[in-house]
Order: sequence, then C-alpha cells, then structure tokens
Amino acid sequence: MKWLTSLEICAGGGGTAVGTEQAGFHHVGLVEVDSDACRTLRMNHPDWNVIETDVRNFEASAFEGVDLLSGGVPCPPFSMAGLRLGRDDDRDLFPHALRIIGESRPRAVLLENVRGLLEAKFADYRAWIDERLSAMGYVPEWRLLNARDFGVPQLRPRAVCVGLRPEDFEHFSWPSPLADSPLTVGEALLDEMGSRGWSGAVEWASRAKRIAPTLVGGSKRHGGPDLGPTRARAQWAELGVNGKTIAETPPDPDHQGMPRLTVKMAARLQGFPPEWTFTGGKTAAYRQVGNAFPPPVAQAVAFAIRRAIEATEATSHDPHAVGVLSAS
Repeated sequence: MKWLTSLEICAGGGGTAVGTEQAGFHHVGLVEVDSDACRTLRMNHPDWNVIETDVRNFEASAFEGVDLLSGGVPCPPFSMAGLRLGRDDDRDLFPHALRIIGESRPRAVLLENVRGLLEAKFADYRAWIDERLSAMGYVPEWRLLNARDFGVPQLRPRAVCVGLRPEDFEHFSWPSPLADSPLTVGEALLDEMGSRGWSGAVEWASRAKRIAPTLVGGSKRHGGPDLGPTRARAQWAELGVNGKTIAETPPDPDHQGMPRLTVKMAARLQGFPPEWTFTGGKTAAYRQVGNAFPPPVAQAVAFAIRRAIEATEATSHDPHAVGVLSAS
C-alpha cells in the first residue's frame, strides 16, 4: 500500500489519527496543546511527530504539499451543551484551521465537529468556511455521519466537512453505512465488565441491548469524569449503567447495583483499538476519549478521500483507464 501523508491539528487522544492511519495515511505531524493528550499519542506511537503547541501559534508552511489536513477543532462554540456563540466564542479555532490550510496547501481537507454546526443557526458560518475553502481551490461538502453506521456501538452523530481539489472531488463518494448493525453496549463490554469476576456481568449484558448514547467528554471549563448531564445519565441508566462517575476498575466479584464505565470501556464504545491506552488522571483520560472522533468513522472518510486521490492519479496516468481500484 502506498502511504499518503497527513498533518493533523487538534489531535486530542488520537481518534482521527488512528482512523486516518488505518486508511493509509502517514502522519508527518500531529498538533495538540493538551499535555496529557500529547503523552497519550507519544506513548501509543513513539514514532509519531507530536507537536505540543496551541494551533494559534502553529505555522504550517514547513508541511506544504501534505496530502491530507485533518482535525476536529473544539466543539463548545457549536454544541447544544454550551452557549453556542459560534465565531464569538474564544475557543472557535476554525479561522486558524483555515489559516493552516492556506499555509500547508494540502491536497485534501477533513474537518469534523458536533452536529449542531449543521443547523440553520450556523448556516452563514458554514458558508464563510466554504467560501474560504473555495477561494483556496477546494470543493467543500458537508455531511452528517452517524458513528453507528460504521460499526461503533454508539449513536454519536458528527458534522464532517471534506474539501478536495476539483479533479479529486469528481471521484469522491461519501462512505456508505455498513450492512451489519453495531454491537450493543452489553455485547461490546461483557468481557470487560466480567474481567474481575463480577457475577452479574452476563445478566447485565443481556439487558444492555442497545447501542450507547453519545459520550460526552466535556471541556476544560466544564465537565468532569461523568457521562453527561441529567438527561444523558437517564439514558445510561436505561442500559444499566451508572453515569454519575467513571470507575477506576471494572466491577469486583460481589458488586451490587448498576456498574460504572471505566476509561477503557468508554474507549471501546468510541471504537478505539483495544491496545490503545490513555494517559493522565481519570478526568483527563476520559476527556480524551469522550471528545474523540471515532476511529472507524475517521477511517471510512479518510479511505474515501484516498480512493478519490488514487482514482485521479490513475486516470491522469492513463486517460482511458476505467474500472474499480483495488482496496489497497
């Protein structure tokens, strides 16, 4: 497989990075300001070039010509859980993402955020982003993608923007949902819930027959190691999960009542590989998980981008070339 190159901003705990790497992108740089998240990235991938800095201070011209610029800028400016101030929120980093795109001139762009960004309230803001991308030579397109459609045992709808050069956009198709339904929470977490010998694990799993509601990671200003506000906790309670806090370990053999999720369990519900480990205290580690773009969704979109680029290259080498490219 030919590797394409990727520069990622707001890399967090690695959700997008894991998925884009699985799609065949080699990371030449991952920009992240949070020290715990940077340690997570370095611990899991010592070979990755992790750049610990604020994107506001990051200058990307050294990466000019990279194949993909990806990232999930902070979502509080557009989240239903926040004040929804959009461009008036000092955490809005879209202007810096666009500046970095202009400096690095990637072949393709992949940006993700909360579904609220697709609402009518932010139509003018999306149009501004589109205008900036178009002026730089990209064809932008937005789509609402649900993680459950890509094998993630969680609802988690996300707004995704892909920007491609016109010749690549002609070959681009959004990834199709998988035919198989995702695992239920019980199926996904049974082995972990029973890993310390909890006698009630099987019975619990038999009742947790749905996918998870959207994990809420919180921000540094708000939110701790819990599964969200009252409404979210009620949804978790219906699955037999105590959402008030995150547990340090799975239930012990004699545990009574509803179990809590561990960071490792939450990561599984996000679609992280089982070997992926998060650093930092419980709050910091859970925040990395809860704010992540699920790797399977990132992989699906990145692979669709890769296929478009490969199709353009194939036809440019042979103007008469037709047919389906190999999956590699």
